Amino acid sequence: MRFDLHIHTCLSPCAELAMGPQEIVARARAAGMDGIAITDHQSAKNAPAVMECARRVGLRCLAGLEVQTAEEVHTLALFDTAEAALALTEHVYAALPKRKNDPDTFGDQPVVTADEDVVEMEGRLLAAGCRLTIPEVARLVYDLGGLYLAAHIDRPAFSVISGLGAVPEGVFDALELSRTAQAAEWERHTAGYALTRASDAHHPGDVSRVWTEAEGEFSVAGLRDIFARRATRLSERITCF
Repeated sequence: MRFDLHIHTCLSPCAELAMGPQEIVARARAAGMDGIAITDHQSAKNAPAVMECARRVGLRCLAGLEVQTAEEVHTLALFDTAEAALALTEHVYAALPKRKNDPDTFGDQPVVTADEDVVEMEGRLLAAGCRLTIPEVARLVYDLGGLYLAAHIDRPAFSVISGLGAVPEGVFDALELSRTAQAAEWERHTAGYALTRASDAHHPGDVSRVWTEAEGEFSVAGLRDIFARRATRLSERITCF
């Protein structure tokens, strides 16, 4: 199976407003994905809409969010259910700075339905990091039955390598490489971990441009087993971001 575990919707302030549920699902299906995960910055409020669109066409979808931790590191939390992802969202919201989003500076943050009707404009500043540390987020994720991944570890900012210099032991289920990363260049940091590659799509044309492959079930339990066996295969990197 092929899957893309890092896709943003229009809720992420840095994503295009064209990243609605129907567009994401159509693009992922056209790219041959068997499963996707929705990982907006600091929130899972649009995950239910994308999951419903995916269900309509037989595409598997996990609910998640990209948590920017107190260490200024981007991490991915993935769940089988929207309820679990929304429960983590509440913890993250409580740890966000008490600032309102400025759409003119950071972008709009619409919460939408599966039919792409706007039901709310999220007022919290999702572009900010939260006060939760990586170990604290990990405990919450695992208590809620989820998977925890280090996002785009090769990036020069907002990655566990750039922020901490190394991957903390016993925290993450897998490590994600960005679409342009050469896996061989990161071997000293990734030994003992399963690797994933994902699109980190913020624009429709980027959805599932890269992906991960594995044999198994696209679910939290199935991916946990795949990661434990380090049985993933990465698509070829692309040479431009």
